[in-house]
Amino acid sequence: ESYELKWAGERDAEDYKKQLAEEERDDLAFRNAEGRRIRDDEIELKHKAQCSEHESYELKWAGERDAEDYKKQLAEEERDDLAFRNAEGRRIRDDEIELKHKAQCSEHESYELK
Repeated sequence: ESYELKWAGERDAEDYKKQLAEEERDDLAFRNAEGRRIRDDEIELKHKAQCSEHESYELKWAGERDAEDYKKQLAEEERDDLAFRNAEGRRIRDDEIELKHKAQCSEHESYELK
């Protein structure tokens, strides 16, 4: 009977060691899975941050392009306005010169008729 108790104790000790080893394997498997999940979450967050940053840069660049296009449009409108004002000024001066010339011709004819 003492051998049976001894063997039963040894079996219990072996079973306990197996149970501890299994619990340790389960714990390691859980910690590995949890670590993988955390790393995947971090990768996902990093990817989202990069996408957000990229989108932010795209919007910034688009805004800068729009501002540059607007400045070019304003400069072109200013050039067109100046060209129109120069042409209008030239037309007015030409009209004044022509009127002055007609007045001089008229005045000359008036003197000739006297």
